[in-house]
Amino acid sequence: MTRILALFIISFSLSACLAGTAQPIEAGKVKWGRDLEVALALSAKSGKPVLALFQEIPGCAGCQQFGRDVLSNPLLVEAIDSEFTPLLIHNNKGGKDAEVLQRFGEPAWNYQVVRFLNAEGKDIIPRRDQVWDTGGIAQRMIATLMKAKRPVPAYLSVLASEHSAGIKQAVFAMYCFWTGEMELGKIDGVITTEAGFMAGREVTKVRYDPAVVSLPQLIAAAEKMKCANAVWVPAADLEMAKASRLSIGTISGYQAAPASDQKKQLGGTVAEKLTLSAAQATKVNAWIRSDAQKTLSFLAPSQQAALRTD
Repeated sequence: MTRILALFIISFSLSACLAGTAQPIEAGKVKWGRDLEVALALSAKSGKPVLALFQEIPGCAGCQQFGRDVLSNPLLVEAIDSEFTPLLIHNNKGGKDAEVLQRFGEPAWNYQVVRFLNAEGKDIIPRRDQVWDTGGIAQRMIATLMKAKRPVPAYLSVLASEHSAGIKQAVFAMYCFWTGEMELGKIDGVITTEAGFMAGREVTKVRYDPAVVSLPQLIAAAEKMKCANAVWVPAADLEMAKASRLSIGTISGYQAAPASDQKKQLGGTVAEKLTLSAAQATKVNAWIRSDAQKTLSFLAPSQQAALRTD
């Protein structure tokens, strides 16, 4: 490591620490660096793309909400800090910030824009405006990592799925909803599961991403797992579901089971005390009794560390 790069890293780390002690609400909880050249040098050394936030600070209510909601989501923050080189540019300041705005053609006093840069300062994926939600940012992070040929953490993929548009639901009857949550949670495209009751039967309500698993595929997988004695779907999906030979109906009168009956496989395990998102809890509950390595893949580094120190 050259002396100049070492100084760059010290400068970047100091900037991040200072940001952490007096973090403006518009910047959320990410450990930002503030120098473009330092960020590019660090990216060249680590291979991690630069996640550059162009943000109005102090900013309007929308800018503050982006920082408070999106950039404070614990899993998103951890993915940014772990998989990227974070860089914050104020779009309403002079000096170096104004120079960076001019270099990238970014407007001043604008709503937040997140760009993903390589070590040469080039966009890895095309710039997009008005991506202001957790799912949208997570999806663009994934696209960037894939384009840069970097591994995509499973917990980031789960986060993106949990916040994706077009999520649908279905309800499956089986002999035991504890088994239903465990088995159905293993299916790729299933985002969350919930134990419940409907039509006098134990059931599992599933939220799934139809872009990953279609309803007929989901029903077929559930039947193979013996978790589809009957299936209920929204009225709009009834025709699609009727292609199955199973008993198919419209969701009506569903009731969630008590909290004590939810995610039963997690009980008594080392992961029970972790703070998990709903999608994480579904996947960990599905795999923790059968595949420790797969279970760990759905946890962020800090969550994995908490397991080791528990």
